[in-house]
Amino acid sequence: MFVLGALIATLGPTSGAHFNPLVSAVALMNRQIDARTAVVYLFAQVLGCCVGALLANAMFDLALLQTSSHARSGFAQWLSEAVASAGLIVVAFRSPGIDAAAWRVPAWIGAAYWFTASTSFANPAITIGRSLSDTFAGIRPVDIGGFVAAQLVGAALGVLLLRALAPREARA
Repeated sequence: MFVLGALIATLGPTSGAHFNPLVSAVALMNRQIDARTAVVYLFAQVLGCCVGALLANAMFDLALLQTSSHARSGFAQWLSEAVASAGLIVVAFRSPGIDAAAWRVPAWIGAAYWFTASTSFANPAITIGRSLSDTFAGIRPVDIGGFVAAQLVGAALGVLLLRALAPREARA
């Protein structure tokens, strides 16, 4: 999680720290980025996570190309992903700036690793990337759809929570 904080602090001023398609989708909905930028971010996010998985495999002297056989499915996993994703959206968008997000977002993800059954992927791009690792961190390709669906539901719930938590004058 420390690396996530470092990346948000380092790259946030340039890109807004868009490492997660859920965050980019909510930013698009809020008109903070345009559709073209959101699509570019989506491709970069998925490519970055896949390359990151290959790099991690190489750093741990594992076969570079792997397909995960780690089963992750069922209601508890999907509920966990929805909760982790909803919380991530609230924490990210309630952070007053990049400096605050650089510690708040990793704190949420780090905590959610421990309090969710899914170990808190909370990111569709990460979910795809982790299918390329046949370690404890991996996810079978067949389980990606359920995870991403739960993450999207969580992001939608996060948006509803943001609206409910908005100052009264912003709700009018």
